[in-house]
Amino acid sequence: MRIATWNVNSARARAERIGAWLDRSDVDVLAVQETKARDDQFPASVFTDRGYEVAHHGLSQWNGVAIASRVGIDDVRIGFPGQPGYGDPEEAEARAIGATCAGVRVWSLYVPNGREVGHPHYDYKLCWLEALREAGSADLAADPRAQIAYMGDFNIAPRDEDVWDMAEFEGSTHVTAPERAAFEKLVGAGFEDVARPHTPGPGVYTYWDYKGLSFPKRKGMRIDFVLASPALRERVSGASVDREERKGKGASDHAPVIVGLDGDEGQARPKEATT
Repeated sequence: MRIATWNVNSARARAERIGAWLDRSDVDVLAVQETKARDDQFPASVFTDRGYEVAHHGLSQWNGVAIASRVGIDDVRIGFPGQPGYGDPEEAEARAIGATCAGVRVWSLYVPNGREVGHPHYDYKLCWLEALREAGSADLAADPRAQIAYMGDFNIAPRDEDVWDMAEFEGSTHVTAPERAAFEKLVGAGFEDVARPHTPGPGVYTYWDYKGLSFPKRKGMRIDFVLASPALRERVSGASVDREERKGKGASDHAPVIVGLDGDEGQARPKEATT
C-alpha cells in the first residue's frame, strides 16, 4: 500500500497534472491540501475517473482539503475535535478532513501559515496545532494500536537543515521556537515523521517558492510530512519526495511525499518527460 500527501496549490489549476501524477505514481491513498475550491468547484472526476473515491472539504477559494482512495473511504469527518476557527467572530476554515482507508485513519491537514510573528494568525496556528495534539493524544489513549496518519502541509520546518539558509529566515514564521515546539509535541504524543529516515537531509525539501528561481537554485523548505502513530509506523518500509513533480510548466510549489507500507519502498515512479 502506498500513501501520499501533496499540497497542489489549486486543484482546478493543477487538475491535468494531478491526473498524470496519479497515473504514474500508483498511490492508493492521496491526501490533498490547498485545493482552493468549494465542494461544488472541486474537480472530483480527476480522481473518480481513475477508480478513486474522493472526499473534499472546501468553503471558499482559499484552503481546502481532500482525501482520495482506491482502497475504500469510510467514516469521513470534517475537522477534528477542538479545531479552532479564525477571525472575529471566529469562523471555521477548511483545513482538516479525516477518513478510514483500508484500516488506516488518514487525515489531510493544512496547518495555518501564521503570516508573521506576533500576528493573530500566528497565535491561531499555535492554538490549531495544540488542538491537533490533544485530539491525537485522545485517539491514541482510546486505542494505542490505532493506525493513524497525519498527512499534509504543516507550514513548519522542524530542523535547521529543513531550510536552505537559516539566516534568510531570521525572525520569520515556520522556524520559530514555539512552532517547532508545537511540532515536537505532536511527535511526543506518538506521531513520528516516517518519511525523514528514508529521505535524510540536509538539502531534502518539499516546497520551493515560485519567486527568485528558488527551485533551480535549490532554495527550498521541508514542510510537508507524514506523521504516523506507533502501529502504523511499524508498517512503513520506504518513502520518497517526488521532486520531479515540482519541475515544468504549471507545477505546484510543493512536491508530493510518498510513504510505502508493508514492503512497498514508496519510491516515486520515473517521469516520462521532464522539462
